[in-house]
Amino acid sequence: MGTFSPVRSVRFFTPGVLLVLAVALLGWGAGIYRMLTGLAATTNLNDQFPWGIWIAIDVATGVALAAGGFTTAALTHIFHRGRYHGLTRAALLTALLGYTFVAIGLLFDLGRWYNVWHPLIYWQGNSVLFEVGVCVIAYLTVLYLEFLPVLAERFHAGLRFPAPLRILEGPARTLVLAGGRAASRIMSLLILAGVVLSCMHQSSLGALMLIAPTKVHPLWYSPVLPLLFLTSAVAVGFPMVILESVLAHRSFRRPQDLDVLAPLSRLVPLTLGIYLAIKIGDLLIRDAWVHLLPMDGPALAWVAEVGLGGALPLLLFLLPWTRRAAWRLLLAASLVVGGVAMNRIDVFLVSWRPPYASGPYVPTLIEVALTAGLVATLVLLYRFAALRLPVLESREGDAT
Repeated sequence: MGTFSPVRSVRFFTPGVLLVLAVALLGWGAGIYRMLTGLAATTNLNDQFPWGIWIAIDVATGVALAAGGFTTAALTHIFHRGRYHGLTRAALLTALLGYTFVAIGLLFDLGRWYNVWHPLIYWQGNSVLFEVGVCVIAYLTVLYLEFLPVLAERFHAGLRFPAPLRILEGPARTLVLAGGRAASRIMSLLILAGVVLSCMHQSSLGALMLIAPTKVHPLWYSPVLPLLFLTSAVAVGFPMVILESVLAHRSFRRPQDLDVLAPLSRLVPLTLGIYLAIKIGDLLIRDAWVHLLPMDGPALAWVAEVGLGGALPLLLFLLPWTRRAAWRLLLAASLVVGGVAMNRIDVFLVSWRPPYASGPYVPTLIEVALTAGLVATLVLLYRFAALRLPVLESREGDAT
């Protein structure tokens, strides 16, 4: 088992990073404009389409794709598969940034964003949305506590603040080191809490749509939507870790460790197969398969989601050929990630059929720019953290 270290041999700014930075700045400019002018002036949301890509992509998809944090933690610490320990910190960082930006994205989507704290005070036990909100807040807190030992390790190794902030270096070091020691003592409880909270809100995101049986297309509406959302999140967890690991190692010019990713990929057919079995079985049991026969827009979306994002990568992960090269694992993992992202977009947007809509929902350029900006900012922060904090495993021969 290797140790963790910052990536010191790679500079932060590259031509690609500058392009991503430009997208991020454009997105934050769109976000400021939205805050100054309101939802009506910047979005195509209305009474018939009360949510758009900010909920479907920034929130629902973001929560699903951050599932690598709790699935990897469960695999390593609950099921005691220590060989995957080197993937845990990067998965934790991805989950932490993912959930942070889910919360930020939600602020832009809320009309009265300044009331986002209300669920902490005004409890409503009969509301699924209340449960989602409280669980996400609690899980985000757990993620930051789990990350404290990583920060403490970096402070312990010596971290210098810029000159204007040098006066804060001592208090920050003391606070982080004390917090890291405290979090390390209760790490097992934090991991268990993170897994439980993740299972709760991942499934509850699907339960949100159960109140609209007449507005959701039959291909996606199902009484087992909570189970489908949970199993799809578990199914995308390991592929997301593989995707992040391959891209990070290529970006930072580190040798790819197929000795870890190849065994991890063998678990994907199990989790992905369970999800697909439930999804297809549910379609057959409800006799909703008849809605595929017209081969209209929703039917094609369902086929693409399940075929390209489910059945095809399942076949690829079953082949030993896929596990022999990082780019093949990247391809198969990308298909799963894309399939789960399509599922969230299909459930929240494609399947949504309001009875009195005057036309379809088409996102504005402001909505698209803000979403792209949030994703770009997440990528930049991940790169910055990997270059400054010990989140990637370093093995003998690595250039760090």
